Amino acid sequence: MVLYTIDGHGGYINIRDIKDLKGAHIYVNLTNKCPCNCTFCLRQTKQMQESNSLWLKKEPTVEEVKELFLKYHVEEFEEVIFCGFGEPTERIEDIKVLTTFLKGKAPALKLRINTNGLANDLYQKDVTPLLEDFDVISISLNAPTKEEYLELTRSRFGIRSFDDMLTFAKLAKKYAHVVLTVVDIIGEKKIAECQKICDTIGVQLRVRPYEE
Repeated sequence: MVLYTIDGHGGYINIRDIKDLKGAHIYVNLTNKCPCNCTFCLRQTKQMQESNSLWLKKEPTVEEVKELFLKYHVEEFEEVIFCGFGEPTERIEDIKVLTTFLKGKAPALKLRINTNGLANDLYQKDVTPLLEDFDVISISLNAPTKEEYLELTRSRFGIRSFDDMLTFAKLAKKYAHVVLTVVDIIGEKKIAECQKICDTIGVQLRVRPYEE
């Protein structure tokens, strides 16, 4: 599915199956592609039925996504989040087109992107200006050291990925509120180390509850 929301039990629901979407958090799933192969990724750990799977048999075009949004009163949504089974910035130019479209329809609509922060490695240039329409850029920090980060994410960009992700976060601050995220399962000591990293670069740390 391309446009979905999440129920109270972590299940994915196609928004076409919901009658009242006022105040809803709407997720946009654009791609299966990702430069990481994280050990904890739901792509590997969560069984899904075809009726509610986020795995795309084919990527939607920009026009197809626009047409899906045009079926709804987007100004009534609480937030639109670019986040799916893949890394959304794999289609960063398409995302820019879609965020411009959404802000044109509903200027006050909150937009967020959940990303691994490796887009500049993907494109070998600074692409953070393309994220200027977002209100929040949420980046997965995952761990307090580059070695642990690589062990968890298995990024194809190797050991430099951790520092590149932090550089991306610092550059992105020019355009949106940046949040780095970790899960509480890493423990208080590592969370404290992650907090120091966030304090150093001037961004917010969000600790998420671990979900099996």
